[in-house]
Amino acid sequence: MKNLLTDIPGVRVGHADNAKLASGVTAIMFDKPATAAIDVRGGAPGTRESALLDPANVVEGIDAVMLGGGSAFGLDAAGGVQAWLAEHGRGFAVRGAVIPIVTGAIVFDLLNGGDKSWGRFGPYRDLGYAAAAAAAADFALGSAGAGLGATTANLKGGLGSASAVTSDGVKVAAIAVVNAVGSVTVGDGPWFWAAPFEVGEEYGRRGLPPNFTPEMLRMRLKGGNAATSVEHTTLALVATDAALTKAQAKRLAMIAQTGMARAIYPVHSPLDGDVVFAAATGEKPVDPRVGLTELGMVAANAIARAIARGVYTATALPFPGALPAWKDRFG
Repeated sequence: MKNLLTDIPGVRVGHADNAKLASGVTAIMFDKPATAAIDVRGGAPGTRESALLDPANVVEGIDAVMLGGGSAFGLDAAGGVQAWLAEHGRGFAVRGAVIPIVTGAIVFDLLNGGDKSWGRFGPYRDLGYAAAAAAAADFALGSAGAGLGATTANLKGGLGSASAVTSDGVKVAAIAVVNAVGSVTVGDGPWFWAAPFEVGEEYGRRGLPPNFTPEMLRMRLKGGNAATSVEHTTLALVATDAALTKAQAKRLAMIAQTGMARAIYPVHSPLDGDVVFAAATGEKPVDPRVGLTELGMVAANAIARAIARGVYTATALPFPGALPAWKDRFG
């Protein structure tokens, strides 16, 4: 176990980003179509092909998930992922046509200091293609891919991942792009809200403060009173080697979404577009009640850990006034 999303067999992750742009794309690729669903809790989401993930709709499996920066412009990145899949003959067969099924979601990183003057067409389709082509078992955390331009209320955001195994031996793992309007740390200190769920020293082992003061519990928002409804969002995906129906994958996404509440303060606001995807590769049977409940519980913990790791491993953007990274402040 590498403590990465790719601990799930048949799942690969690739990044593509641009330092001048201060934005990027992450592609999650499935070797075989995965059963998938989505749960949206934020008030300002930006998604692509999310309707097909409804359990009532026809398509049963997806080929990839795109997580990107660029706000609505970044949705083009899914077309690049789709192009790579088409070149490799992957997709949903409709008589003589093969259509790669790529869903995705974006974060707003347009005001982080990067040069977004790209002209008529944005760079995200090409970044999506490059991310798909780069997909592998190992991938970078922190300021990479879709996490390159991410920020939080008080620290640089980023991309994190974590994995775990249930008591029945079912694997579950998470990946998260942390661009929240709120904070991942308690007050002005080094403590992560997700501290109780840390495994080993994956995000510094600082624990929680000895007590919580009113100042620590004060709301901190990116942009303060100037925060708007389009500048934020945390994206996450949980993958498992369990065999799930689309309805069960939907329930998994819903339970796993609680991991955001364990790691971000505040969360699921009208200022965020928080989204969780769930994908199952169908290798191991799971009890539909107790087993699915435990799987969701462990997945929620993995999302909380992935969020903390995304901030812990991030590096600051090289622009005037850029937010510091956690390691810049706390070492």
